[in-house]
Amino acid sequence: MTPPRDGAPAAVPEIGFDPEAVLVRDSRVLLDASFLATLHAELARELAPEESIATLLQMGFLHGLQDVTRALAATADARPGVRGAPMALPLRMPCRSREVRESPGAIWVEGAWPDHHEAEAHLAAFGAGAETVCYLSAGYTSGWLTGAFDADLLAVETSCSASGSGSCRFVAREVADWSLQGDPVATRSLAALPFAAFRALVRERFARAKQHALPVEQQEPGSMDRQAAAVHIWGPVMVLPYAGPNETLQALELLARDAGAAAVSVIVVDLGGAIIDDAFGALALEQLVQTAEAWGAEVLFVDPSPLSERVLADLDHPPLLIEKELEPAVALAFQIARSQRRLT
Repeated sequence: MTPPRDGAPAAVPEIGFDPEAVLVRDSRVLLDASFLATLHAELARELAPEESIATLLQMGFLHGLQDVTRALAATADARPGVRGAPMALPLRMPCRSREVRESPGAIWVEGAWPDHHEAEAHLAAFGAGAETVCYLSAGYTSGWLTGAFDADLLAVETSCSASGSGSCRFVAREVADWSLQGDPVATRSLAALPFAAFRALVRERFARAKQHALPVEQQEPGSMDRQAAAVHIWGPVMVLPYAGPNETLQALELLARDAGAAAVSVIVVDLGGAIIDDAFGALALEQLVQTAEAWGAEVLFVDPSPLSERVLADLDHPPLLIEKELEPAVALAFQIARSQRRLT
């Protein structure tokens, strides 16, 4: 979850964190107050204030743009060929748009974040202050509105419950309008948000996800990108990349709360040659197997390193199978899922 340290390359030069990290890719982390408090504290500890703010804005923007892109795609799929169909986008914040006298036709949206998750997290980590602090929320709203309106929009927080206000409110305007206003907070935020880079990243990511969403037998050979750290779900089969003991277990626990993953009955954990130590690493994998079994799913481990094979063989709660290669393991997972259906 931390941004790259000195000398560690980012996937996109303008982005100050790793956009391929498993938890960064799951927007539900924005709703976990404990996680948010830890995130704010860690960034404040590792980065200068301006860098911390930029990272929060960027992380939120990526989540918001991803979520609205997903929602728009789902709406298009639900109403194929229907022009002008209304879109029901699940953005949980009261907001309204209004005309701007000095900029006819410009987009202006103002609203509030009702849950105060980020403000409460910041208060828990640092106590009350005089500044607005909901940069992750401002980034998320900016990304969402940018995708929804297909225009570069920036949300700036205007009042914050962490600084004593009764609500966390924002105003979102087009980049050109903010540039004319000369607002110092907007100017700082605009400098932190590479709109074009994020659009390109999300386009590429969703194009890749669309390919991965095809049934395995319809995919091009070798189409699964094992370097993408992405969770792949094809009906009853999930491929979960191993990103470290804590990160992989947390990702699975998050996915277990997603109604969309309820049909998964076989989980393929791609170890990618990782070396599993016989203490903490082994315990984490046992917990992963137990979590999956509580979910009602079987687990296959794939591609352990030679040094890890003995550790996996000695687990108190071993997986159903351990395989050497990913693609045969996925095919086997579908066979297991079909057998499960016949037995139920």
